[in-house]
Amino acid sequence: MNRNLQILLIEDNDDDAAVFRYALKRAGIPNPLFVATDGQAAIQYLEGSHGYEDRLKYPFPSVIFTDIKMPRKTGFDVLEWLRAHPTCSVIPIIVLSGSSLSEDIKRAYEMGANAYLVKPSDAEVMQKMLKITYDFWAICEKPTLVAKKVFDATPTPGTEI
Repeated sequence: MNRNLQILLIEDNDDDAAVFRYALKRAGIPNPLFVATDGQAAIQYLEGSHGYEDRLKYPFPSVIFTDIKMPRKTGFDVLEWLRAHPTCSVIPIIVLSGSSLSEDIKRAYEMGANAYLVKPSDAEVMQKMLKITYDFWAICEKPTLVAKKVFDATPTPGTEI
């Protein structure tokens, strides 16, 4: 069981990101969390570009949580980008959205989301939701990938995702 998951949260709302961070802490999940404020920043992080080149400082994520409705690039844009890039296509991605619209849920799964969760309004419910999700992905076998710049063939230190 790998409990050393690097978590990438893609969330444009500071309050929602703070609730996520608080819920992780309350659930006893001490894992590193990086927050990208929109889909464009997340793609730059995953590419290892625009200041995110140092994989020791900005480790390749083991699991991604993304909102879908964000400026610049949406969560749907991120899903499309992830599934088109072999280095990133197998990273588990969980949509964490305020939308419970059936068309959003269907579209997310069609685009390769591994799960779709609706953001709870209660921090305690968020804590329980994250604990269950974390425990599930911690026991799942995941491929070992060489984290590298997506558009550069020069490998950097590998990591298990």
